[in-house]
Amino acid sequence: MTRVINLRPSRRGRIVAGAVPILILIIVYAIAAALRHADNPADKVLPTIGAMGAALWRMGAQVDPVTGQITLLADTLASLMRLGAGLALATVTALVIGLLLGVMPLARAILGPMITVIAVIPPIAVLPILFIALGLGEAAKIALIAIGIAPYMTRDLASYVAGLPAEQFIKAETLGANSWQVAIRVALPQLMPRLIETLRLSMGPAWVFLIAAEAIASDVGLGYRIFLVRRYLAMDIILPYVAWISLLAIVADTLLQAISRRGFPWAAAR
Repeated sequence: MTRVINLRPSRRGRIVAGAVPILILIIVYAIAAALRHADNPADKVLPTIGAMGAALWRMGAQVDPVTGQITLLADTLASLMRLGAGLALATVTALVIGLLLGVMPLARAILGPMITVIAVIPPIAVLPILFIALGLGEAAKIALIAIGIAPYMTRDLASYVAGLPAEQFIKAETLGANSWQVAIRVALPQLMPRLIETLRLSMGPAWVFLIAAEAIASDVGLGYRIFLVRRYLAMDIILPYVAWISLLAIVADTLLQAISRRGFPWAAAR
């Protein structure tokens, strides 16, 4: 008898299995919205699929006469630029420091406690400090994303490198490798797949910090738009924007997975 834990669906089966709950959720929502609008045509809590489609067309295909831009496109580009800059800064920082802490016990002893202290500070609590120190421009928003995820990424990468078999480092040193060569030639290649995996896991918090920063001080961006229209109870705009953010996050996650599989097939085969 085949046990449930041994059932492994094919790639097509996984796609179908994943799509079914989403389709059911959409159907349930459509029915609930239709019932609410049958009782109250002016209901704003559960906009109909048609109302959200019309709002999405207005925001994503028509030029705003005030700004002269397509609103959804402008918001998306602004948010992605901030997110990309923050992720890049956090990734480079975490890679360098994580590699250093993982390879060198002395560095881990000196810098490890400080990284731990920074990691437990709620990043949102630092946002007012960033706005005061860096102003209300792009720098504070990018810094919040980097500060929010870099400590976690650093600790994860350092722990991974420290957990690599000691025999690898001993053999490299026996062959005459210095500290720099051990880090670059032995630890770094094995660290790269882990870096991508850690980055994937950090994407969710990065979006949270981005939207929080845009909601407080911004004039364009996905988070800014959501918090702007909430005062009008414009759920027909908020829900499509939330769905669009989810789609962007899924695309980014899929791209990172593809990069990991193509660049490091030996890690994906584990």
